[in-house]
Amino acid sequence: MKTTFRPILSVVMLLTSLAGAAADEKFPSSIKVVVPFPAGGTTDILARFVAQYLGDKLGVTTVVENKPGASGTIGSEMVARSPADGTVLLLTATHHVINPSLRRNLPYDTQKDFSPIALVATAPNALVVTKDFPAKNVAELIAMAKKEPGRLSFGSAGVGGANHLSGELFKEMAGIDIAHIPYKGAAPAMNDLIGGHIPIMFDTLPTVIPAAEAGTIRVLAITSLTRATSLPDVPTLDESGVHGFEASAWFGLYMPKADANSAYNRLVAAMVEILASQATREKFATQGVEPGKLTGPAFTAFIDLEMKKWNGVVRRANVPQE
Repeated sequence: MKTTFRPILSVVMLLTSLAGAAADEKFPSSIKVVVPFPAGGTTDILARFVAQYLGDKLGVTTVVENKPGASGTIGSEMVARSPADGTVLLLTATHHVINPSLRRNLPYDTQKDFSPIALVATAPNALVVTKDFPAKNVAELIAMAKKEPGRLSFGSAGVGGANHLSGELFKEMAGIDIAHIPYKGAAPAMNDLIGGHIPIMFDTLPTVIPAAEAGTIRVLAITSLTRATSLPDVPTLDESGVHGFEASAWFGLYMPKADANSAYNRLVAAMVEILASQATREKFATQGVEPGKLTGPAFTAFIDLEMKKWNGVVRRANVPQE
């Protein structure tokens, strides 16, 4: 009896172990990707690409839900309070790491309440001017600003956004004084630039390229350290004499704090493959962005550095907290 019972017990234990492993690998049948901004913007477009790719890769149903408001904090809070089982993800922009420096009472902890999955895409900002602006390059613009401090102004999509802070960093590194004119979104700011109501603006390439191609604005420089493939003839600010300048917009994918559980690990692995795909690169290029290369812990380390960087810019520029 003992001899017969032992192999049966071994089989039962093996099956139990395999069942437990299968349970660990179980993944939700649907994923909701929350975008904390209105539909139609670059963040929303990228979220729809990523949702489709994740659905195909994992064999699940995906949906994108827009939850705009309060500079992205409403949608972000919703995700932070959701289960960490892979059913709810957040795809958001650089605002996510800037908000802690701008808002006194965030309803979540940016570093503790989320698990960063992947840097989805990067998009350099561009320094653009009206088509008739007297300065033909960055050096001439800086000379104009130094000759008449405070006379020139630049527009942005709003206080504290990546475009606004790109301008503040430019002022700091170039040693100039130009006034900030905030708008309620990138579109009205760009409209006023095209109309000649403001002379200078920092904005992302998906918005800049159509206007530049139409000849209604001029692009003086790119804010990344390397030239943009979509505008290969436009120099960087670093090349233009503002040495070391870098202020790219970027977009990241997160989930609620997961402590590296199986859902998190599977999502990271899926994004590694998705971001390395040539199809992804080609699709993202239509929006003037490039796929990110950081996932998991490497992306987390990048976030920590970005938070410190933008906190310094906010403090030195005396941007008021809300």
